[in-house]
Amino acid sequence: MDYKEIKALKAKFEEVPGTYLFNADRCRQGYWLNTFCSSMSKDENRKAFLADEAGYLDSRFPKLTNEQRRCVLDRDWLGMIKNGANIYYMSKYGATLGRSFQYMAGEMTGQGQDNYRAMMMDGGRTTKGNLHKKQNGGKVSCISNKSGKDFSKKA
Repeated sequence: MDYKEIKALKAKFEEVPGTYLFNADRCRQGYWLNTFCSSMSKDENRKAFLADEAGYLDSRFPKLTNEQRRCVLDRDWLGMIKNGANIYYMSKYGATLGRSFQYMAGEMTGQGQDNYRAMMMDGGRTTKGNLHKKQNGGKVSCISNKSGKDFSKKA
């Protein structure tokens, strides 16, 4: 497969709403973000971060982009993914804050944890309306695969 074909294939993945493929480009983009998240594996780092979040990032991870830094400090889970974070590294950061995969997924989908869990228990998300950004106004549809119930977060 040549570069042109690879580029076209990568573009197809980007057309799936709510999908941000962790490919080589995002891996490079997120190196420092993932290194930060990985640092949360050590108790002394967790304590230092929680004591002074901005100071920890400034002193140990000055190569984070402004947007990556904002995402960390604002707990913008989807923003971290879009900026190169890997969900498995993010889980270390989430655990530092007492947040589960389920919580992070609910926040990333805009459903909240309870609606996300209920949808997954009801058969997961349907692919109908979720295959191309041109469908559903580019938003992820939160319709259950089993019952057809809409588990979108209500305002």
